[in-house]
Amino acid sequence: MKHGEVTLALEKVATSACAVSSARFFKMGEGEYGAGDEFIGVTVPEQRKVARQFATLPLAEVKKLLKSKKHEHRFTALLILVERYKGGDEVEKKAVVDFYLTHLDRVNNWDLVDTSAYQILGDYCVLKDASEPLYALVRESDMWKRRVGIVGTFAYIKKGKLEHTFMIAEQLLSDKEDLLHKATGWMLREAGKKNMAILKRFLKKHGTLIPRTTLRYAIEKFPEHERKVWLKSERKYAKKT
Repeated sequence: MKHGEVTLALEKVATSACAVSSARFFKMGEGEYGAGDEFIGVTVPEQRKVARQFATLPLAEVKKLLKSKKHEHRFTALLILVERYKGGDEVEKKAVVDFYLTHLDRVNNWDLVDTSAYQILGDYCVLKDASEPLYALVRESDMWKRRVGIVGTFAYIKKGKLEHTFMIAEQLLSDKEDLLHKATGWMLREAGKKNMAILKRFLKKHGTLIPRTTLRYAIEKFPEHERKVWLKSERKYAKKT
């Protein structure tokens, strides 16, 4: 099984209309986060079908997909890694995680992070009760690695373990990147679904330190009248506990 078989399968379901739409959606203009990326035009459902078809692709061939400039090649490669991780024994899971960390520079867009971070690295951290890899990534200069760090905590949230999400979110409050603000708010929102009281305490504690985008995402599921109160009074809670 070769990576060329995967790229051929993707090309068969690619459309120019989808390529144009994706290029617009992923901010590929000069100076934007997606600059330099390339799209062939394959929907996510179609990529998932291809990934399942090639779920046993050797890691050496997955690496070739990850090295591609084509976004869908990298995305499908990560979907294959997720399939391998889910279906693997302990040895296979470790091999996939080690491979993932070694090639993390190719996980370089928000959808690539979000489809792989918690399902591979996050799950492994939960499995091994070892969260340090997520904290280490949050300290990286690379924006996408920091996003892997916070999104990876989703695996803990799903198990009802919320402390790592709040601790890492606190470390990211001063981050300058809007895509980190969104990811942090998303994880806070998911944590709040498990324990709303803890989320509200976090929001009250950090007040104006919370980027407005993060706050908006975090309170997205609050009743409308309550959202308005939080947005109007966010400065009231600065450094208060």
